[in-house]
Amino acid sequence: MLPTLALLGRPNVGKSTLFNRLLRKNRAITHDMPGVTRDRIYEEGRYNDVRYALVDTGGLVVDSNSEDGGFEEHIFEQAREAVAESQVIMLVVDGREGLTSLDEQVAAFVRQSNKKVLVLVNKVDGEELEAQATSEFHALGFEMLPVSAEHGYNLGKLREKVAELALETGIVPESEEELAAKGLMIAMLGRPNAGKSSMVNALVREDRVIVSDVAGTTRDSVDVTFEENGSRYTFVDTAGVRRRTNITDTLERFSVLRALKSSKKADVTVMVVDSIHGITRQDKRLLDFLIKEATPFIVAVNKIDLVPADEMKAMKEGFAYALRIAPHIPVIYTSTITKAGLGGLLPLAKKLKKECSIRTTTGQLNRVMKTVIERQQPPVVKRRRAKFYYLTQADEEPPTFVFFVSDATLIRDSYKRFLENKLRKMFKIKMAPLGVVFRSTHKKKEKKK
Repeated sequence: MLPTLALLGRPNVGKSTLFNRLLRKNRAITHDMPGVTRDRIYEEGRYNDVRYALVDTGGLVVDSNSEDGGFEEHIFEQAREAVAESQVIMLVVDGREGLTSLDEQVAAFVRQSNKKVLVLVNKVDGEELEAQATSEFHALGFEMLPVSAEHGYNLGKLREKVAELALETGIVPESEEELAAKGLMIAMLGRPNAGKSSMVNALVREDRVIVSDVAGTTRDSVDVTFEENGSRYTFVDTAGVRRRTNITDTLERFSVLRALKSSKKADVTVMVVDSIHGITRQDKRLLDFLIKEATPFIVAVNKIDLVPADEMKAMKEGFAYALRIAPHIPVIYTSTITKAGLGGLLPLAKKLKKECSIRTTTGQLNRVMKTVIERQQPPVVKRRRAKFYYLTQADEEPPTFVFFVSDATLIRDSYKRFLENKLRKMFKIKMAPLGVVFRSTHKKKEKKK
């Protein structure tokens, strides 16, 4: 459990840039075009040993088809979820444009939450501009902090303030020692009634989680720790989803923020799907999030005891086709009734975690990849070919490789996939997510003699 702070605001006020600045890495996509961030992005931040969760949301806009001037529903649903799961709301506004009617609408929305709100007046490039840039926003009645995400003004104060707000929530994150004692942490995610709770109970060999035919029975976070063959495991947040009675288009909807929080806290995620229903629209939604977040996860196709023997092959082919967008994802077929496939789940999770920890030296990496790139050079784009200088492995999990090239815009997706496949083969990374990043750089020109 981490203190959670959410960034909200209308489009193009700089939420994603602030998100990246607080994390000190380019996690969220930023662009001058409004509406680039449409889905929530969740990441863990840290300042002076204070750990917290930070959520970036899409820019709230008024739905032109709405008679009551309400927000666009898709993005508003995401923001509403973020507010519900957060303890602190950071409302981002534009100090250059001043207070707008949309800012006032967003402020009215977050005021209803009765949670701590901090207004970040962005695009204030210096102390001399503070008074003018912030004057109109006093009317909102919230605490304010002028900042500049682009130029770095007051970012030190902002990081201190975020840490202070995180501490004020009273939520104390688990220590590194407490986390280590839990062993391999596994998050169980999936649609309601897919069999997550039954699977946990079957693996720990006792009824630790309530099981019911009623969808949405498991509402709260439940951590279950146990030992198996000398190894310790902890199932994290077995709820994974929650019932949403105020949404009418489907009976149940994913609480995606909770899913992301669970998967970030865990080492490995197990996405449980129903063998009879196949990959549903809701499953696809969660799959997209897990893939985009580079989450190490296993797909457990459950309830295979309900599949007739003569239909088993076709069922497996159907799942293979549905998961073709990410062929590295391991799939296991299980039944909590007959216990089929369950014996392989924990060893598979351990193997996946081990792959995520694979590291290599920069020297070895460059020697091997130099030969690969020389044999198959990147294609010519706009009469130019990208030149590769060197590459390195980032200090993070899962494995991420950073290529420094003359111009990253010249690298096509097909060549990126080619390099990813070579890296997977080279380091025997079969199941883990693998990141391939290109950075534009320029070698120093040699001085003429």
